[in-house]
Amino acid sequence: MTTATAPRARRNPPVSAGPRHRAAARPPLALPPRAALGLIAAGALGVLGLWWAGTSAVVGGAGWLTNAGRITGLLAGYAAPVLLLLMARLPAVERGVGADRLARWHAFGGRWMVALVSVHVLTVVWGYALTDHRWLVGEGVEIVFHYPEMLKAALGTLLMLGTGVVSARAARRRYSYETWYYLHLATYLAVALAFAHQLVTGADLGGGPGRAAWYALYFGTAALLGWYRLLRPWLLDRRHGLRVAEVRPEGPGVVSLFLTGRRLDELRAEPGQFFRLQFQTPALRWAANPYSLSAPPHPEFLRFTVKDLGGHSAAVAGLRPGTRVRAEGPYGAFTGRRQRRRKVLLLGAGVGITPLRALFETLPGEVTLVQRARHAEDVLFRAELADVARRRGAVVHELLGSRQQVGDLGVALARIVPDLAGHEVYLCGPEAMAEEALRALRAAGVRPGRIHHESFVF
Repeated sequence: MTTATAPRARRNPPVSAGPRHRAAARPPLALPPRAALGLIAAGALGVLGLWWAGTSAVVGGAGWLTNAGRITGLLAGYAAPVLLLLMARLPAVERGVGADRLARWHAFGGRWMVALVSVHVLTVVWGYALTDHRWLVGEGVEIVFHYPEMLKAALGTLLMLGTGVVSARAARRRYSYETWYYLHLATYLAVALAFAHQLVTGADLGGGPGRAAWYALYFGTAALLGWYRLLRPWLLDRRHGLRVAEVRPEGPGVVSLFLTGRRLDELRAEPGQFFRLQFQTPALRWAANPYSLSAPPHPEFLRFTVKDLGGHSAAVAGLRPGTRVRAEGPYGAFTGRRQRRRKVLLLGAGVGITPLRALFETLPGEVTLVQRARHAEDVLFRAELADVARRRGAVVHELLGSRQQVGDLGVALARIVPDLAGHEVYLCGPEAMAEEALRALRAAGVRPGRIHHESFVF
């Protein structure tokens, strides 16, 4: 079974990585999505229990408003570290839940946290204003400038709300991933400021187990972030010494990046997974962008395929052999471990074909790959896919043309993929195409649990 040709920098490289499906290997620890949601929900109930235990009675309009502020403040304080943990790149969570689903949970939870913070501020100020017989603005000024730690809390709130604004879908489409990433770092400072405020003024935490749990949640989150986002990548960099071996053109604006290093098999990467790559050049060292493996991992090299979608990805084409690379990963649950049926459809478009290219070579059973593209020159890996299909007895289709030319995607897929409803589907591509494909597959009778979808939309 032929894989991608090895980088030219190697002497006498093996031409085949062979099938590397690891279903028989001992599976690494993975936290299922339902278990993760259950843990989050249990924590939220515990937070509500803190309020309940610390509240003897609620009297009058001011009391109801103030207690609404207490509840929303506690829930917002709990949500902040949970949202950070969702993106802390914890291996068990990434493998079990999947990076794309975690990102969606993070975005959804972020909107709720912004709402909780807003309600918290409004109801607390309003309740105190009724108690002190002041106007809202006057009470707000009094709280911010004369209550302990409240100036820090106000700054943290502004940073948190600002991050929420720039993270809104309509706003983030206006700037690059790198810009969004740097702006998002303000969240860490916002959480730290709010943490200090809650410990000093948060009577609901009590003086015993509640306060200890709050300390454990925040400092535990900080420790996990420090390990998985900073220290562990540094240690892996020292151990594996990844460097660019070759940058190979694949098509218009698309290149394949070959990385070599030491003990690559110890990374335990699987087809369908991705790494966050941080290239050690002056222009690229400050951002770690996600790139999928575009061939099964090999003990001597890793291949990634990158499309020019912005400043970072465009600069990859200009990397020189020998450039050091810091890699975080492997991440993602978009692997053969999800496969439950013998008939499998791999449906991809654009650079989304890269993880499917690796899966196409390794998934067992009857595998069909469909690549969606507007023009024939946009199709990636045509020769490689045809070679793999011939050797393993699989099927490759190219679905070319505009939406108007292709027509209903579900009808088009049913025409070229017999028994479409009986297939398990791996789907990866641009956001608009993925949404259209999800609707079409469900309309064609494919059960939602059989559709595995990965997206890197930020």
